[in-house]
Amino acid sequence: MHQTLRRTPLHDRHVALGARMVPFAGWEMPVQYEGVIPEHKAVRADAGVFDVSHMGELEIEGPTARELLQGLLSNDVERLEVGDAQYTLLTNEDGGIVDDLIVYRLGDCRYLIVANAANAETVRDWLIEHELRGSDVRDVSDEYALLAVQGPRALERLGLPRAKAFTWAMGELAGLEVMINRTGYTGEEGVELACMADDAVQLWDAVLERGVTPCGLGARDTLRLEVCYPLHGNDIGPQWDAIASGLGWACALDTDFTGADVLRRVKAEGPSSKLVPFAMTEKAIPRQGMPVEGGGEVTSGTMSPMLEIGIGMAYVPAAAAKPGTELVIDVRGKPRRAEVKKKPLYSKEK
Repeated sequence: MHQTLRRTPLHDRHVALGARMVPFAGWEMPVQYEGVIPEHKAVRADAGVFDVSHMGELEIEGPTARELLQGLLSNDVERLEVGDAQYTLLTNEDGGIVDDLIVYRLGDCRYLIVANAANAETVRDWLIEHELRGSDVRDVSDEYALLAVQGPRALERLGLPRAKAFTWAMGELAGLEVMINRTGYTGEEGVELACMADDAVQLWDAVLERGVTPCGLGARDTLRLEVCYPLHGNDIGPQWDAIASGLGWACALDTDFTGADVLRRVKAEGPSSKLVPFAMTEKAIPRQGMPVEGGGEVTSGTMSPMLEIGIGMAYVPAAAAKPGTELVIDVRGKPRRAEVKKKPLYSKEK
């Protein structure tokens, strides 16, 4: 059966700008406007804006809201003050990653979770299934629009002061009330702006008027890969534990969330395989699913617009995970050499 794709409140704006629209996680989304490379470079040099209104938003409220989240999420929710945000994982019994999330503490007994579009319903159902008496989980995804404005000049163009990463505050932009989140997925300074869905078009227009470049999912993917941010469904998922995925730093192993016992054991023994970033040393573009010699697999790969070489991430045996290790990747039937690198693959200094 043909499923109708969902559309964000900005759909008509994307079409009017000549965006190439593609299906993504059940949504019709812009993959590019002018092109992936110019959009990517705009974010690295100046500022770009992404419509990420397809992401899921869940509000958790009530006297036991914190207790509920502390028992389910890998990071330490207790550390959050009102105005703080935290990167965290929703894990299963095996320590596998159901989704990676950002949780915002909105009030004394009120939290907001932003989930990946493809997993929004899974996360919602998971939370509702584990709901405690005195906690209420509400899916508010349709009420919000979310715009990510990223790049070294993002704050200047928006007229915003600098602030600590992983904090948030209410503010005003273009006369609209906006939740200004100091988070992003590009490795650049910037904000993710949450507004009421009805205000999305006005906010988008105001951001573009300030000289910010509209960017699609294509550039979002190449940008996050250059700085080694994992993508759920590619690099992380329920089949890989959080330690092997290199996300042990987001796991407070002294708390008792789902799968914490397994992760404590994996950490003590060391994982059998690890997710590593790599760069090609021979001319080739790695892609998801390509085998790595000696038992490994590429999970994400692309041509880096900034480094101008093939880059990617792959699960490899733990023994081959050290930076400097040579990898041989089967690129469409041809062996091509690559090298394990330190994170991030790209930084202004490199």
